[in-house]
Amino acid sequence: MKIVESADWRSSIPFDTPVLVADLIPGEPTRCAACGADSESFDRTELWAYKHQHPNNHSGYVRFYCREHVPAPARPAPVESKPARRAPRRESVPRTGPRPASADPDPTRALCPDCFVEVSATGVCGMCGTRVS
Repeated sequence: MKIVESADWRSSIPFDTPVLVADLIPGEPTRCAACGADSESFDRTELWAYKHQHPNNHSGYVRFYCREHVPAPARPAPVESKPARRAPRRESVPRTGPRPASADPDPTRALCPDCFVEVSATGVCGMCGTRVS
């Protein structure tokens, strides 16, 4: 079973890239996160949404910034080129014996007819306890 979070307007914003708030979500004028609670409200055409990385939440968090306080877009890290290493030469030796069977990348697995969950190798559903043969 795959657990996913619900989709909302914040999931479409790229990380570390300013996006105009008026293009994302309509609404009333609001404040800049850096200006503070006592500052004046800005129209959404004057605010930028910026999605920050978060150490505990993979979705990150979004803050609105005015033109003065919007963070600069993140620049990609420079790629360091490493010299290619050559693999040591090995002598060609004829192979004897049977070849190992290739593993099936997507084997067919049994599903519980009631829960629609994959059943373990024991043949018992871990959710409802039904025996599947």
